Amino acid sequence: IRYKGVFGTIGTIVKTEGPKSLYNGLVAGLQRQMSFASIRIGLYDTVKLYYTNGKVLIIEAGIVSRILAGCTTGALAVTIAQPTDVVKVRFQAQVNLKGVKRRYNGTMDAYKTIARQEGMKGLWKGTFPNVTRNAIVNCTELVTYDLIKESLLQYKLMTDNLPCHFVSAFGAGFCTTVIASPVDVVKTRYMNSPPGQYKSAINCAWTMLTKEGPTAFYKGFVPSFLRLGSWNVVMFVSYEQLKRAMMKSRQRVEYAV
Repeated sequence: IRYKGVFGTIGTIVKTEGPKSLYNGLVAGLQRQMSFASIRIGLYDTVKLYYTNGKVLIIEAGIVSRILAGCTTGALAVTIAQPTDVVKVRFQAQVNLKGVKRRYNGTMDAYKTIARQEGMKGLWKGTFPNVTRNAIVNCTELVTYDLIKESLLQYKLMTDNLPCHFVSAFGAGFCTTVIASPVDVVKTRYMNSPPGQYKSAINCAWTMLTKEGPTAFYKGFVPSFLRLGSWNVVMFVSYEQLKRAMMKSRQRVEYAV
């Protein structure tokens, strides 16, 4: 089976494995986001306040403080949620073809099989490249969103509403894809590799560079951007609306008291 382009890949997967294969690893993906996103996004403002000594305004928070906050929450989140990411990657790489034995029968079976065959270390396989990747992704995502939104408001190009959040999130998604794509490719290939194929994540990256060239690190850039771009838009727009709704609810409660 060969894949050609984004839509060609989607068509081939649907034709050979069925439409359900497009949602391989969905349960593990939801588990990952529930544990991962809640930490990296939920703690970002709190950690940023810690690094800025309690400065509340966005303008007062320097770029270094934002980068430190993004890297800290990203690294902490992935350290905790790593097993869910390993299972998600394995499921997404699993081929659903007649005559081909499935590696895992379900999400819980995947956790048990990996732990039994590779030990508990197998569930944390690729933690170093994943911590690196998610520290970079989290930092780029949150800091870029902060900066774009701040610039739009500062120069009065937009007001603090839905279109502003959409543009900021879309820009953050593109910047994140450009910065994180090489680390993402190495992480995925290393985590999905059979035992012994690569000595380490660095060895995996070096092998890719020497055998496939620098362009190998940007394989799948378009689908990666489509995923990160749409994810950023949905995530940041939802986050801003929920934050605004919670602040209004909190004010109502305070007034009532």
